[in-house]
Amino acid sequence: MTNTNRWRGRALAGVAVAAGAALALAGCTTTPAPSESEGGDATTGGTISIAQTNAATALNSGTPDTNLNTNGMVDYLMGAGTGPGSFMYVDNEFNIVPDETNGTMELISDDPLTVQYTLNPDAVWSDGTEMTTTDLLLSWAIGSGYYDDATFDPATGEVTEGNVYFQLAGSTAGLDTTAFPEIDEEAGTLTLTYGEPYVDWNLVNLINKPAHVFAEAAGFGSVEELATFLEETPEGNPESPAEPNEQLTSLAELWNTGYNITAMPEDEGLLVGAGMWIPKDFQADDGGFISFGLNPEWRGEMTPSFDELIIRFIGDPNAQISALQNGEVDVIEPQPSADTVAAIDGFGGTLIEGAQLSYDHLDLTFNSEVFSDPAVREAFLLTIPRQQILEAIVTPVQEDAEVLNSQQFVSNQPQYADAVAANGYSDFAEPDIERATELLAGATPTVRILYNTENPNRVDAFQLIQASAQQAGFVVEDAGSPDWSSLLGSGDYDASIFGWISPGVGYASLPQIWQTNGGGNYNGYSNAEVDALADESQVTIDDEERLTEIQIEIDRLSREDFYGLPLFQTPGLVATNGTVEGVVYNGGQTGAIWNTWEWTLAGE
Repeated sequence: MTNTNRWRGRALAGVAVAAGAALALAGCTTTPAPSESEGGDATTGGTISIAQTNAATALNSGTPDTNLNTNGMVDYLMGAGTGPGSFMYVDNEFNIVPDETNGTMELISDDPLTVQYTLNPDAVWSDGTEMTTTDLLLSWAIGSGYYDDATFDPATGEVTEGNVYFQLAGSTAGLDTTAFPEIDEEAGTLTLTYGEPYVDWNLVNLINKPAHVFAEAAGFGSVEELATFLEETPEGNPESPAEPNEQLTSLAELWNTGYNITAMPEDEGLLVGAGMWIPKDFQADDGGFISFGLNPEWRGEMTPSFDELIIRFIGDPNAQISALQNGEVDVIEPQPSADTVAAIDGFGGTLIEGAQLSYDHLDLTFNSEVFSDPAVREAFLLTIPRQQILEAIVTPVQEDAEVLNSQQFVSNQPQYADAVAANGYSDFAEPDIERATELLAGATPTVRILYNTENPNRVDAFQLIQASAQQAGFVVEDAGSPDWSSLLGSGDYDASIFGWISPGVGYASLPQIWQTNGGGNYNGYSNAEVDALADESQVTIDDEERLTEIQIEIDRLSREDFYGLPLFQTPGLVATNGTVEGVVYNGGQTGAIWNTWEWTLAGE
């Protein structure tokens, strides 16, 4: 999943280059002037604006620090990892839809698992640079961990020796079994041969970031030099770690932090993409925006009819509604509440509601001093007023909503009932302050909780948890921050409240979130049985029954470890003011912007 939250783990796509399968985090404004059309005769011109709760923080959502749902939308629009312009995208029905604008991928063999990627001879980046197999090779290098030679402290997950170059929101699972790719530069093909079966092979999308931009940033004279370097650099060996490779370090610096933004970047190379939209302006934080113009080199069959798209960052749902009503934005995806729905109805806005593959949860930090003791973890979970949180946040919008009792499935998924029957999360249906007090035996532990202070639902959840936990003797400190997503995994808190939103496809979230040192494992969770199950899930192909069993067993083990608590499935809500047609609800990570090529300004 990606952060609206982060729907489980650091990007639910098994690997950052396959981010379509990873979980993501989830959680009036200045109006830039409309631009001249850059899209040619296919467009009619005009600007459409959409409001999002979280501000964008990077032009790359594939690292642990940037796996935010809004950043994932930016990647999607630019064709990085998923989205039109890469090899496929995921639609609102959670179908994997091939996109052959820039190339094709084909299963060559089941045994050994072999997949061939072929670039379209006319494929170019948005700056006009020809796409080459080195672009695909670089994506593989980033996602596979091929050059890493690190060993880790099993207790803390810290590197004890060796190197990890590219930081991933997801994991290297799957690609880490591949041999160095077979490349036919003249034919424009790259072929991957897996050492083991891989459940999400069809989500490994090797069009991501441009190799020529990375080559320049790392001091290579050309893309050809970068390709030669990647071919000649030996595979990393944790049993014999090498000194840090300076050129790999330079490449990794661009991936790890180079795409992080607090203002419109001066380096235009960071704006180069493969998708139909390219960033053209940016202002940070709540009240800011990121705007996109049409890719001047876009050749896809799906072409927008307008020439500017703006994502505005408006954390307060009331401010989103005001902006929609007065025409500052055309589409909003606010945190739903009864007041939100009533206000939109009140001025005649159009509501589009649906089930969202997103859930809010409370996670306990296992490597914090206070929660290293399982008895204290259990005691804290016994104080959580989940029903009260549900009634304060969700029930006013969805009367039949129930407390969520699974970390693996949401209530509208068919596997949910079996998971609940087996996992034991329903044992925490109501607070048991008396039992929690007994477990503490007079102790008064201090618990610092991280959450998004600009999200009213998270503020409400924190305050209700704080009031309840204090009855048992806990001292609950407010560690909330508007920069919550960048603080995940920092060790500066003991528990966190946030959400994961799923792409609706794939199984990459299992190693991403639940495995020791997983890219989305922000709370230091480690269980050898869970690690083994996560590994098994990645090599289990065409056996949905066994994959469900694995997820339910991980659910049960996490409950036994007092991992934390699922709180509620997030209701989905999109609203328009009648200025835009073609908006179709999407309950996955990409949200409403998944089909901008079908959007039109009303009357055009």
